[in-house]
Amino acid sequence: MKRILFASWYTGLGGGETDLLSLADSLSKRDYACHLLLPNEGQLAETWRSADRPLHIIPFRGASTFFVPALWARFPVVRRFADLIRRERIDIVYSDYHSLPLVAAAASQSCVPVAITLWGWWFQPKMWQRRFFRQIPAVVARSKAIKTGFLGSRPFMPAEKIPVIYSGIDTNRFHPGLSGAMLRDEIGIGRAAPAVAMIARFQRVKGHHTFQRMAARVAEQLPEAHFVVAGDETFGVVADRRYRDQMLDAAARHPLLRDRLHYIGFREDVEQVYAAADVVVCASAFESYGRANLEAMAAGKPVVSTNRGGPRETIVPGETGYLVDPDDARGMANSVLRLLADDDLRAQIGLAARDHVIRNFSADAAAEAYVKIFESLARVN
Repeated sequence: MKRILFASWYTGLGGGETDLLSLADSLSKRDYACHLLLPNEGQLAETWRSADRPLHIIPFRGASTFFVPALWARFPVVRRFADLIRRERIDIVYSDYHSLPLVAAAASQSCVPVAITLWGWWFQPKMWQRRFFRQIPAVVARSKAIKTGFLGSRPFMPAEKIPVIYSGIDTNRFHPGLSGAMLRDEIGIGRAAPAVAMIARFQRVKGHHTFQRMAARVAEQLPEAHFVVAGDETFGVVADRRYRDQMLDAAARHPLLRDRLHYIGFREDVEQVYAAADVVVCASAFESYGRANLEAMAAGKPVVSTNRGGPRETIVPGETGYLVDPDDARGMANSVLRLLADDDLRAQIGLAARDHVIRNFSADAAAEAYVKIFESLARVN
């Protein structure tokens, strides 16, 4: 059995953390013992514990995009990480970006290989960081958009050394068999009312303001429609909290939305949100990947998404959903109205969307790709 230590600076449950949990579930079926290192308690820790997996809390500060590798390698917490790696006989360390300069230094002391998955297109290494990243044994990108952003216009390392492994979706959890009736009853939406959903944490780039403008346009033409937004300000950022308050206030004051737009906060049963929706929308100004789109598609729901970044790689326009430009509330509303007006079209696109996810974005396929990388690291080491 191989022991793998996941290291994450994030303690909430966003897309990257959900993906980490899904990967751990798949690896646990493949003779891997999965450990998790976090700086604090939180939703991720609680969910990890519920699966009865080893959890290690060691407070540390996450690196910014300006970190200096040689300086961070000398931080005192590196020794504590190294002790953990040796004590638990870890074979592979899998890190997020913000934990990387610390855990890479600790792993190096124990001659343990490190892998990192890039989740953000904005993590383009500075000149003084490039050698550090070239020395990481395995660098994986979540999408082609992320890979392109990381390498920049003049790639500092061979593109072929960075494979793209799309986030795996649990197609058993997200499937068309759920009715969504319980959630509709919970928030007061009639069983037959058209419903449009968005799942996103509060952050301006996620486009809640665009979603609200779209919802107002749809409500003008389809007064019986309702709109559901699940998610919260996951990481405790002041700007995100302020944005959340602005959106909630704007919805409460809008004459068309105050009784039709339902902000329901963070939901562990997010599959029920997809089940309750007729159409799912992603209004982000940019999505590095767009996991919610794929979860909705696996649930057999047509999606309307903005087209910058990952969604251009995962959605087949007109077949598995529709793509519109960022901030184009009018175009988004037109696509939503088209879908809400045609039951057969929704069913056709939803069926094609689920098939597309099963063939190209399943959790098993992602896990198999990672296992190949981990096994190659173990052989080299």
